[in-house]
Amino acid sequence: MCQTCGCATVGEIAIDADRHHHHHQSIASHPPRQKIAIDRGILSKNDRLAEQNREYFKTKGVFVLNILSSPGSGKTALIERMLQDCNEFCIGVIVGDLETDNDARRLRSHGAPAIQITTGNACHLEAGMVARAAEQLDLDALDLLIIENVGNLVCPAAYDLGEDLRVVLLSVTEGEDKPLKYPTIFKTAEVAIVNKIDLAAAVEFDRSLSIANIKQIAPQATIFEVSAKTGRGMEDWEAYLRKNILLTSC
Repeated sequence: MCQTCGCATVGEIAIDADRHHHHHQSIASHPPRQKIAIDRGILSKNDRLAEQNREYFKTKGVFVLNILSSPGSGKTALIERMLQDCNEFCIGVIVGDLETDNDARRLRSHGAPAIQITTGNACHLEAGMVARAAEQLDLDALDLLIIENVGNLVCPAAYDLGEDLRVVLLSVTEGEDKPLKYPTIFKTAEVAIVNKIDLAAAVEFDRSLSIANIKQIAPQATIFEVSAKTGRGMEDWEAYLRKNILLTSC
């Protein structure tokens, strides 16, 4: 849990649009039994807020993605390609990063409303952070809300944000054994996207082994192989996404 990695004792979390800040409470050291109780309490509160988010998004008719991956796998590039290809929909983005608003500015350059959450030391987004960020978006005008989570394959797996679809992204440059090393994040995902397939030959990526590893860990996940840079494979992923967006709007 995050008490181990340190993000439960962070300072301020900033949302850039109006410079609101809030503070995590410092969590003191406790014996293991009490620590388990704290973990459950944190997740229980988050789960309640996530359900509130989910119901709110549903009333607004907005389909919500939570995209998770390690740093550098291509989350922002994937979203840029989606903004370009799926321009028949109104798409908003909430971006989580430890520092800077670089990714939000990239996405705004494509015309998308994008809210940056700067987490400081926190290695994941939580449902409460997403709720506050969503208040700064005109959800009535959106068909799709994309949450670009903090680059991390550990802590974000435990935090429901109120999304409709959880997507885990891995790039060919990360190796075929990523699902085996980080099983929880894959087990909680409905979709697994293998990105940067245009580089597969150059990095000697074993596609068959990668797909087999994903299926072993996450048999429930629908798998797509794409290159956000070239657009290869994006049509299948975007057709799947369009179907879900349209079902939500009905």
